[in-house]
Amino acid sequence: MKVILSGGGTGGHIYPALTIADQIKKLRPDAEIIFVGTEHGLEKNIIPRYGYPLRYIEIAGFRRSLSLDTLRSFAKLFKGLAGANSLISELKPDLVIGTGGYVCGPVVLLAALRGIPTAIQEQNAMPGVTNKILARFVKKVFLGYHEAEKYFTGKSQKVYTGNPIRSEILSNKRSEGVEFFGLDPEKKTILVSGGSRGAQSINKAMLYVEEALSGRHDVQVLHATGEANYEAYMQELNKKGSVDSNIIVKPYLHDMPMALAAADLAVFRAGAIGLAELTAKGIPSVLVPYPYATANHQEFNARAVEAAGAARVILDKDLTGEKLLEEIEHLLIKDNVLQRMKKAAKSLGRPGAAKEIAQQALQLVKN
Repeated sequence: MKVILSGGGTGGHIYPALTIADQIKKLRPDAEIIFVGTEHGLEKNIIPRYGYPLRYIEIAGFRRSLSLDTLRSFAKLFKGLAGANSLISELKPDLVIGTGGYVCGPVVLLAALRGIPTAIQEQNAMPGVTNKILARFVKKVFLGYHEAEKYFTGKSQKVYTGNPIRSEILSNKRSEGVEFFGLDPEKKTILVSGGSRGAQSINKAMLYVEEALSGRHDVQVLHATGEANYEAYMQELNKKGSVDSNIIVKPYLHDMPMALAAADLAVFRAGAIGLAELTAKGIPSVLVPYPYATANHQEFNARAVEAAGAARVILDKDLTGEKLLEEIEHLLIKDNVLQRMKKAAKSLGRPGAAKEIAQQALQLVKN
């Protein structure tokens, strides 16, 4: 069996594809899996590290206003279609799966038009444009959120699976995470991350929060600022005076599975895969959606988790240190509220999503 997986540009499209690929290999060890991406996306550096072959096509995303760049993008679209057509003719895949990003558009579309079994996986509550178009042609759409279904048209089967997450996210225990980071097992741990690059608005609010929580006997903070923000953040934090050992600030958390294992409460952006990991672990959260995400999809993600009772949402424009501290204190003091949120988060979690997607996608080949 030969399978093409295509999705790129950002980790939010790449890592779900890798997780699905790993599950396909477990179910079908004989499967040959090839990734298709562009030379300009993060996939160029990420995919080869996981041992999968990566082929390239040339294509670009579209700007929403008419410009010379838009015309160049149209030219690259036709080039991308030609490149995808050549790849499909060469590789003759039995199955093609797209996980989002403009690169998967030509690959999945041409495969579907040729009658090859195809599927897409949509991570967000508000789908991207590429997947909305592809949903009209593919056999199945795997949904990360129930809320996304209403935005898809066409005859494709829409299946709610949740978002695929790495198996190591689930394997670590709290005691292991606490020991790994040198934390106190008796204190509640607040995990703070604005994504791989950090978030300046969250960091700014956390300066106030960490000054207020420093020296507390009941709580500790594990905060990733983002590597580019770390030195400036520490300078500002040190201006406020000495910070107690219950405040741990790092530029980047290289072992997020361990950090999630230690967490009792998270302050996060609202990327789909980050939320899938939080809910799979049953971690309550205060979410600050990135305000410039395409089609504001992070707020849609955050509101879906909030509606289930698993999170509190503070919009980026409303975020202050005082407001964030008030929300954190409320949750820390009212342990029954935190426990209800933990239960709600756990109910949203879909730890078996990747396996379910792989199984159903493989069934398309038989059918």
